[in-house]
Amino acid sequence: MYAFVTGPLAWLAFGIFFIGLIYRAVWYIRGLDWKADRVAYSEYPAYGFRGAVRSIFYWLLPFGTRSWRFYPGMTILFFVFHIGLLFTPIFLRAHNMILAERWGFSLPVISDTTADFLTIVVLLAAVFIILRRIALPEVRNLTTGYDILLIVIAVAPFLTGLFAYHHVGNYPFWLIVHILSGEVFLVAIPFTKLSHFILFFMSRAQLGMDYGIKRGGMKSKGLAW
Repeated sequence: MYAFVTGPLAWLAFGIFFIGLIYRAVWYIRGLDWKADRVAYSEYPAYGFRGAVRSIFYWLLPFGTRSWRFYPGMTILFFVFHIGLLFTPIFLRAHNMILAERWGFSLPVISDTTADFLTIVVLLAAVFIILRRIALPEVRNLTTGYDILLIVIAVAPFLTGLFAYHHVGNYPFWLIVHILSGEVFLVAIPFTKLSHFILFFMSRAQLGMDYGIKRGGMKSKGLAW
């Protein structure tokens, strides 16, 4: 079972993940309105590029935008959750040992203590996010079981990985479940709201280009929009 989930099934999951993200990115670009968006972006690339970089940079910066500053508690929770979600699996020592064994390279690694800390932070942040969705009427009205399921899918590899690493109960069982949950997470990303993994950058770039060309940077240059 271990050989199967770390071999063919892992290749399939990564293949779906990468091909799916490429498809979503291409489909997003093709969905742009030809007259309103793509023409302006291609005619004024310098203004567009500057606006895109500025938009992405400030949205990746905690409290870098007015929206982030408006809800400081949620901003901290959001950034803590996503930093742990992204950096823990990439720089985990065990994952990089597998990279070195299978493909002959590895990335810088974090200590096991740091990995444990980030894992617990991700799990606690997920609990607070779910409680917020339940407690606040303005969020609860927009929340469905689908949204809760996506959060569970995202954090399941962390919980099962924590159990496996600390040998809670049956180690082989938790190891297999950990690997499977990670593969489910990868496969779900291109087909669900988790696709904001890449679409966040594309939408922020589009909005930044939009303001940099049509609504901000060039409105005094005689641009028709």
